[in-house]
Parts: sequence; C-alpha cells; structure tokens
Amino acid sequence: MTRLAVGDTAPDLTLDAVLPDPAGTGTTTGTFSLADELAVAGRQGVVVYFYPAAMTPGCTTEACDFRDSLASLQGAGYAVVGVSPDDTAKLATFAERDALTFPLAADPEHAALEAWGAWGEKKNYGKTYVGVIRSTVVVGPDGKVTVAQYNVKATGHVARLRKTLGLD
Repeated sequence: MTRLAVGDTAPDLTLDAVLPDPAGTGTTTGTFSLADELAVAGRQGVVVYFYPAAMTPGCTTEACDFRDSLASLQGAGYAVVGVSPDDTAKLATFAERDALTFPLAADPEHAALEAWGAWGEKKNYGKTYVGVIRSTVVVGPDGKVTVAQYNVKATGHVARLRKTLGLD
C-alpha cells in the first residue's frame, strides 16, 4: 500500500456525494470534485478525511468534531470532505441525523481509498483484516499534499489537525 506524503500530487477525487443543500435546508446528492473545490478563489486547501463507516461511534465523533470546527476551518480557507465506503443513501441518513454541513463522498469500490493510501491491512482486537485506515490528507490549492496523517484516532483528531494547520 502506498501512502501519500507531503509534496505528492493528490490523486483525482471525483465521487458521488451527499452535499449540503445550498438553501441550508438539508442535503442533496451530486458529485464532489477535489479539482472544483481547489479552484474556489481564496481556497487554502481541502481537508480530505477517510473514515470506516457512517453512524458508528468513532466516525460520528470525528464527523461531529469536523462539523463543530467547520466555520473556523472555512474561515481560514479550508473546505472539508469525508470519504467512506458507504453508499450515498447511508451517507444522507448520517448527514441528516448529525446535521453534517460538509460533503460526504461515497467510495464503495475503494478506488479513491486505495489511491490515497487509506485502504489496507489493519489490526483490531488482535485480528488482522483489510479495511479503511482512518486518515486525513490536506491538499493545497496547487494540488499538492501539505499534510498526510494515517492511523489517526477519531477522538481529538480535529483539534490536533487544527494545531498542525496553525489555526490554534
């Protein structure tokens, strides 16, 4: 498994997604495109975080932490997208249940997860299996990786990321 490192060019990321409704009244489905997000004027980067499964305790903690920090991340010029192997129907339920106001992208075939180094062998309770490696990659406006963190812990991760980005 190849992991991304600072300075690498980020792979393409164009996926079906659950997006915040522009009217602020819920969610809609569409396509998330990293290239489109990076093209937004004044954008400092895009935080792409990979998580194993919507509506599980750790993934809910992490998503709600991103939700609660979203205004300050956006104020600093960062967009946020969560990527998991869930389908868009499950992601829509997750977004609505927890009032998530950033895109959640679906990667059920694991193509993006693999390309970004977030799919591979992991251990849990003494068992080895293949799955999503909880990871966060920040991509700068030039498409280059500025932060690459793998095997992160859900609790407290956003606070640590904010410090890495110099926001706290």
